[in-house]
Amino acid sequence: MSDIERIRSFNRTVTRRLGVLNERYLGRDRPLVESRLLFEIGVQGASVRELRARLGLDSGFSSRLLRALERRKLVRTEPAGSDGRVRVARLTRSGLAELERLNSLSNDLAASMLAPLSAGQAQRLVSAMAEVDRLLRASSIEFTPADARNPDAERCLQQYYAELAARFPGGFELDTDHAPGADELAPPAGCMLVARLFGEPVGCGGVRTLAAGLGEIKRMWISPEVRGLGVGRRLLAELEQAARARKLRTVRLDTHSSLAEALRLYRAAGYREIARYNDSPYAQHWFEKSLS
Repeated sequence: MSDIERIRSFNRTVTRRLGVLNERYLGRDRPLVESRLLFEIGVQGASVRELRARLGLDSGFSSRLLRALERRKLVRTEPAGSDGRVRVARLTRSGLAELERLNSLSNDLAASMLAPLSAGQAQRLVSAMAEVDRLLRASSIEFTPADARNPDAERCLQQYYAELAARFPGGFELDTDHAPGADELAPPAGCMLVARLFGEPVGCGGVRTLAAGLGEIKRMWISPEVRGLGVGRRLLAELEQAARARKLRTVRLDTHSSLAEALRLYRAAGYREIARYNDSPYAQHWFEKSLS
């Protein structure tokens, strides 16, 4: 059996065992997609845009689903504050009760998968599911260009700066870092990439041109929730490809000694350590790689 055939067989087994083919998922009066939408809205509520991104739904389908849940008085949608363009979905009192019921039934379904198995088999199943979950998340991450002032890029950058401030022995101050401006990370000379998992930003990185044929990789950050999935290696490769597209034959980067995982990544990716090439007060290691 080929890898593709094994994946398709796995998908058929999972969909059958979870009962997702039934139009009355978990015995309720709705299919899985509507119940999943209730779960994603949750007790805190969520914007319609967030729901579409998380579930990969187009606007027309998501609107029909929300209307169906509104007719059952499980959900209400309303403007988010004074901005009428942004709408938020919230669970009604009946919706919250239904979510609690769905969570209980989902727990029962999970328990029914473990009950027929021995303790060893159950542990193997749970471990295998955790690994599958991690790998599916890794394969679902997408890298797209974005303006450095884009809200998702800004969100990543602020988390990046906060992490540097926590990890550097003397803290981190952006004003003293000689950081590239947003215009330097914009086309045609530069590029900013944002990594997203199910629509949520989980990483970023930029390329800027230093001189003809020479570029620099800056502001590379990966969220802790996806570390260990090879996302940093993939992001670095995407940034290198963006540099090649801008006819940059060599790229440089710098990092701090406290970022041990970054040092390992760069060395494993073929970067060689060079002499200082900038005056960043936070740089302690400087690297270069030929892209030709």
